[in-house]
Amino acid sequence: MVGQEVHIRSVGTALPGSPVDNAALTKAFRLTPVFEQWIDAFVGTRTRYLALDLVTGEQRYSLADLGETAARHALETAGVAAGEVDLVVMGTSMPDALLPTTVNVIAERAGITGVPGYQLQSGCSGAMQALDLAHQFLLAGRHRTALVLGGDVCAKHIDLSLDYSGLPPEEMVNMVLFGDGAGAAVLTREPGPGSVLLHRAFVELSGLGQPPGQRLEWYGLGDRDSGTPAVREDFKAIADLVPELSVDILARLLKEQDWQPADLDFLLPPQLSVRMTEKIMARLDVPGVREVSCVAETGNTGNALPFFQLERALPEMAPGDRAVAVAVESSRWIKAGLVLEKA
Repeated sequence: MVGQEVHIRSVGTALPGSPVDNAALTKAFRLTPVFEQWIDAFVGTRTRYLALDLVTGEQRYSLADLGETAARHALETAGVAAGEVDLVVMGTSMPDALLPTTVNVIAERAGITGVPGYQLQSGCSGAMQALDLAHQFLLAGRHRTALVLGGDVCAKHIDLSLDYSGLPPEEMVNMVLFGDGAGAAVLTREPGPGSVLLHRAFVELSGLGQPPGQRLEWYGLGDRDSGTPAVREDFKAIADLVPELSVDILARLLKEQDWQPADLDFLLPPQLSVRMTEKIMARLDVPGVREVSCVAETGNTGNALPFFQLERALPEMAPGDRAVAVAVESSRWIKAGLVLEKA
């Protein structure tokens, strides 16, 4: 019945420019080929897309630019007009500005107006938070059609004048892990051609007493020259805790859906890096499941990643197929996930 189910009608994504391989990144940071080898061995990412021109230092794309492209693609694919959207929700850790919020800039550009727009400030769980909020609103009958967005642009944290050879590993790793991108999904209370049923979206804070695994600064006029690193990451803690939390998330979602691991056809694991995803998949240990990963080609695009995974998975799902997506945010150790089924 209408109002008792929520369907993902379509997904759209956007990447800035052309792929940047590890050789190009090594050259831009004026480092030796040993750095390129280190990326392959420790991270595994082959390419990523950057809103910043690595030659001139110019920011060529904003998050709003990418979000608008993804939103228009999702709406067109779903066959939904801008005037039919009555809710917009976005998750991001790196908005273009504190105000106006990027979600409202994207909505305006896409021709959406007269609706509530919510922007959630979060890391790798932000897209899941946005999907969860839209899911709850639609189930409650308050809205019929939601545009859900997620994305990040890290250009403001790349300074090509720096001596990258002097950066400590916990700062350097962020220069190779991340890429820029945006994604969008259209959620409705009615199915459509190719739609997938969203059974559940799950978000839970779990880091009581645990130091944050990542910190991302936002500088103002008063502290922009403080010398505080813009991005700090405890990669050892992440490597230790994220696989463990991923196992907890999968077990919980399967139990609440009354599914067994053998019932799963698709698994969308966390996408921190290629090497980390390999480690997580080994810990999840679901034989025969189809892994849906994109981080090797896109890099870690933060809140855009689940949309890139969904964009790959949805066309491959046959009627009756079941999927679970898992995400972990290390900033305050947030568990998140999705449960999907093709009707």
